[in-house]
Amino acid sequence: MPSSDFFHSPAARGLHGAAFAHPSSGEHHVDDDSSDTHRNAPQPDPVCLYGLVGDVAGAGSEGTEANPYAIAANFMAYLSCAIGRGPYLPVGNTWHHARLFILHIGRSGRGRKGDAVSLVNRLDTALRQLRETAAPPIHRGGLSSREGLVCLFHDGYKQGKLEVPAILDKRLWVVESEFANVLHQGRREGNTLSAALRDCWDGVCLKPATKSNRLYASHPHLCLSGAISPSELLGLMRARELTNGFANRFLMLWAEREKVVPFPKATPQETVDTLAARMLGVLDFVQAERVTERDHMRIELTAQAQGLYSQLYRGELIDDSAGERVTALLERRAPMLLRLAMIFALCDLQTQIDVQHIQAAMGWIRHGVESAKFVFVKATDAADSDRTTAAVKKIVDFLRDKGTATRWQITSECFQGHASKSTIDAAIERLLLASPPQITVQLEPRMRGTRGRQTNIYALTVGRPVSVSDR
Repeated sequence: MPSSDFFHSPAARGLHGAAFAHPSSGEHHVDDDSSDTHRNAPQPDPVCLYGLVGDVAGAGSEGTEANPYAIAANFMAYLSCAIGRGPYLPVGNTWHHARLFILHIGRSGRGRKGDAVSLVNRLDTALRQLRETAAPPIHRGGLSSREGLVCLFHDGYKQGKLEVPAILDKRLWVVESEFANVLHQGRREGNTLSAALRDCWDGVCLKPATKSNRLYASHPHLCLSGAISPSELLGLMRARELTNGFANRFLMLWAEREKVVPFPKATPQETVDTLAARMLGVLDFVQAERVTERDHMRIELTAQAQGLYSQLYRGELIDDSAGERVTALLERRAPMLLRLAMIFALCDLQTQIDVQHIQAAMGWIRHGVESAKFVFVKATDAADSDRTTAAVKKIVDFLRDKGTATRWQITSECFQGHASKSTIDAAIERLLLASPPQITVQLEPRMRGTRGRQTNIYALTVGRPVSVSDR
C-alpha cells in the first residue's frame, strides 16, 4: 500500500482513533463522541540507551534523521548475533542465549528504516578490518523457505558425489529491509519459513521437513533485523502468525524520524573505529570466536536483579490488560527481557546481570508493548481497555476488603451503580481468565424449598500473585 493510502485504511483508524477527513479531501468531519481517542505515538524511555548501545545510537543519530532507538535496536540484533552461543542464562530447563529478533515499524519515508541500519553496517566493516573472524556472517534479505534458510548454515551435504563441507560458524545476522516479503512467503501453501524462524529464535536444530531433503542445521544462532510499514504489517500479519508464537518472538518498536535534517552528516570514521574497538572488546570477553563451542560462559542475576525481575515477572510481564490479541503478541516478554539484559551486562564485560541491566531491558519491553498496542489496537478499543483495567483494580481492592461478594454487591457497593454492565463483565472475565486466575466464582447453595437462580459468589484466589492491577 502506498504511503499516502495508509491514511484511508483501517490501519489509520487503528493508529489515530475515530475516522477523520484527509486534509486534501476538502471535507469537514465533526466527531460528537464525548471521549477523545487521539493518541501520541509511543515514546521510549531514555533508559533504553544504556552503555555501548546508547553510545552507538547517539553516534548514528547525531546530525541525521535516523531514529536513535531504531539504530540501537538494530545494533543489539547485530551484536547479539556476533556474541554467539557461548554465553548462556539457565532458566529452569531452558538455556537462553543473547539472540534477538527486532522489527522496526514506521511509515514509508518517515521511519528512516534504511538509515537505522547504515551505521551498524559501517561498524561491521570496521570490525572486520580489526579482525575478520570476530564478525558474524550476514544475509541481507530474501528469505523464502525453510530449505533456503538451512542452506545458510548447514551441517554439510552430498551433491551427487561431491561432499559439501559444513558451515562451522552458525552465527547469522539476517537483515530483512522488506519484512513484508517474509510475511508474503508465510501465505504460500506448504511454506514453513515462519516455523523455521520460530525454531531459530529458540535455537533448536533445523531438521529436514521432507525425506527427500536431507539438509540439516544444528544449533543455529540466527538474529534478525526486520523493517516494515504499519499498513503492510496490519495487512499481511494473519491471525495465525499473531497466535502461533511467530509474532511474539519479535521485539516490535515504532520508530520514526525525530527531526528534519536536509543535509545529514556522516558519523566520523574515527568514532566508528572507536565503537568497533569497543565491540571487539565485548566479543573477546565472551570468546565469540569459539564458534564450534557452546555454553561455555554462564550468566547469572545478582540478588538485587533477581528481586527486581521477580517483581516484574509477577506483575508487568504478565499484564494482559491490552486484550487477548495483543497479549498473544507479548507472551515472550519475560525471556526477551532476560536476553536484552544479557546483552547490556556483556557490554559492561560482566557475567552477572545487575539492576541497571534489567532496567534498561525493561525500557525496551515497555516500548515494545506500547508499539504493539499502537499498531494493533484501535484508539477506541484502547480507551475501553483502560476502563476495564480501572474496573479490575477496583474489584480487586473491593474483594480484598470485603472477602466475598455477589454480583449485585460488586455493582451497587463497589461501583455505586456508576459502571456499565459491559465494563463490569469485561473486568470479571479478565480476572477469571488471567493466568493464573485472579478471582474464583462459586454458586451459593440454594436453601431447601426455594426457587430462582443460584447466586454467584466472587472471591480473590487464595495465594494469588501480585498483578498489574495491584500497582
